[in-house]
Formats: sequence, structure tokens, C-alpha cells
Amino acid sequence: MKFGKWLGGGLGWAFAGPIGALAGFVIGAIIDGNDSNDRVRNAPGRTYAGDFKISLLVLIACVVKADGVRKAEEIGIVRKILISNFGESEADEAIRILNGLLQQDIDETQVAWQISRNMNYSSKLELLHQLFEVAYADGEVCDAEMNLLQRIAGIFGISAMDFNAIRAPYTRYSDAGWAYTALGIEKSATDEEVKKAYRKMAMKYHPDKLTGLGEDVRKAGAEKFRAVQEAYEHIKKERGMK
Repeated sequence: MKFGKWLGGGLGWAFAGPIGALAGFVIGAIIDGNDSNDRVRNAPGRTYAGDFKISLLVLIACVVKADGVRKAEEIGIVRKILISNFGESEADEAIRILNGLLQQDIDETQVAWQISRNMNYSSKLELLHQLFEVAYADGEVCDAEMNLLQRIAGIFGISAMDFNAIRAPYTRYSDAGWAYTALGIEKSATDEEVKKAYRKMAMKYHPDKLTGLGEDVRKAGAEKFRAVQEAYEHIKKERGMK
């Protein structure tokens, strides 16, 4: 087992609280032991790669369970997300942990509060972005999923503008103004305001802000950055901007 490779060298605050209890139970059940010798507690006070990854797994489990239905499209997207965050060699292990989490009763409110207290804003934005990927796996999001995402975002302290900006690219075929929402502006914005909004969003979602969470997570975060660029290019083409 390689659980120690990304948990052992990369868990700080997630060792405690509801996330630690869930992870410990599930991983212990998988390896039929506590694996304590393969895991090392990091000093508290910062978010390590393992903190982000186990938090992502727990929250993905919450989204998948939200509507009570397991869809093939959803499972495919989840696997893609896990590969992008954990790498090919460890994605299968992450899936095994996720399957174990899906069998547990998870209090998403307590989990979200633990994450919110310990993770910075950029990391929480990326978590929310990846949860939207799961929720929109089949092209639409049900009320139960959207309510869950809104509750989590509220506990995370994510602003309404940022919540709508993350969601906007998934509505591009149903909302003609999606690109403006993705940049956090109105359609009435001037060209200069569009450029300013793009620079602000590009800085906010630049993958380098996730560097401390490991190279896999940083690369996964580049997808949201590309969505911001696509929104800007869409507006430029629509307006004939240079």
C-alpha cells in the first residue's frame, strides 16, 4: 500500500476532527490495520498536500451522495479529478478511499467548518471548483447538489461573486452572459473594466497559488485558470476588442 506516500508526508490539521476520524476509519479498514508507522504527523499551522487531498475526497463523497444516485458520467469525472490531483500511480488508492467514504455517514457541515478554519481562500476556491466538476458531470446539477455546494461555500466564506464565477463556465450553453459572470462583472462593463476584471481573476485563480499543495494539485488548478482565459477571449471576440 502506498497510502503513506501522500498521507504520511502530507497531513497536518486533517489528522484531527471529523476528517481525521473518517480518514482513519476508512484507511484502517482498507489495510486491515492502523498503518500508524507509515504516517507522520506534520506540525499544525499550514495546509499540506495530504490535507487538501483527503478533504477533496470527503467532499466529493458528499456531492456524489447528495442526490442518492450514482451516475456513470459522475464516476468518470471523479476518476479524472482523482488522477489530476493524485497522479496515475495513486489514483486507484484514492478511489478505494473514496469508495470507503461513500459508505460512511458524513456531516458535511462539520467537515466544511474544519476545512474553513485551516485552509486559505485560494485552496477553498479550488476545492469548490472541483466539486462543481463532479456536480455537473452529467451536464446539469440537481437541487440537492446545488444546495450542498451553496452550504459548503457559505461555510468556506466564498463570496457570491466568486461562487457564481466558478459556476459560470458550466452554464455557457444556457446563459449568454456566462463569460461576464465568470469575470465577476456586468455586461455593461467598459472594455477597460473587462481587462481589469480579467487581470484580477487571472491573479486570483493562478495555479501558482496552489504550489504549496503539491505539483499534481497545482496542475489540476490550471483548469479554472483556463476557464477565466476562455471567458476573456469570448468577450474580446464578441466585442471586437484587441
